[in-house]
Amino acid sequence: MEPIHAQHLIEPGLVVLDISAADQATAHAVMTALEQQWATSGIGPVRKVPGEPGVEARMYTDTRRLPAE
Repeated sequence: MEPIHAQHLIEPGLVVLDISAADQATAHAVMTALEQQWATSGIGPVRKVPGEPGVEARMYTDTRRLPAE
């Protein structure tokens, strides 16, 4: 994954979530649930690292704001 930049954490309430899951469907389900709770960067790409179990994804979230409707 790419490094986390200071701009992603510049204020309280901003978080970077690294998601690890058994499969792509589970990772998407988690990102969908988070997207319904807070303002997020949306459902991002899910990556499979060869030779390692599961998949990884990253989501940027503002826990101070509700999701866009």
